[in-house]
Amino acid sequence: MGSDSETERSEKKEREKKKMVALAPIAKPLAGKKLCKRTLKLVRRAAERKCLKRGVKEVVKSIRRGHKGFCVIAGNISPIDVITHVPILCEEADIPYIYVPSKEDLANAGATKRPTCCVLVQTKPTKGELDPQEQEKLVSDYNQVVAQVSELASSSLF
Repeated sequence: MGSDSETERSEKKEREKKKMVALAPIAKPLAGKKLCKRTLKLVRRAAERKCLKRGVKEVVKSIRRGHKGFCVIAGNISPIDVITHVPILCEEADIPYIYVPSKEDLANAGATKRPTCCVLVQTKPTKGELDPQEQEKLVSDYNQVVAQVSELASSSLF
């Protein structure tokens, strides 16, 4: 029985290494393990509450229209040219952004089967309203992750 868990652990480590190898050189600021987990959890909650924009086209359209939120970008996109303009748009619009290692993990968190390049987490749904408790929980998670991301981004500046 012990050997099964050992093989599972070694397979998991191999998958993690593969994700890190496939990262694009521009994937900065990159979320660490803990922040990545917290970010994907926020994406999952936002997807359940319909407060999520998926894909480059939707994200860019929302940013240009002036919608505010938190942008999560996958770091293993190939070709990288597909998303190179997104961080620039986010910086111009004062939207915090972070890279996560895997587009597959981002898609799973965003409740889609197709790998996703980037998502925009918003605190309010595009249509309808949320319960006050759900809204408060989403906003508190959002603020917590955004604070950690801005701390990471400020520490990574030269």
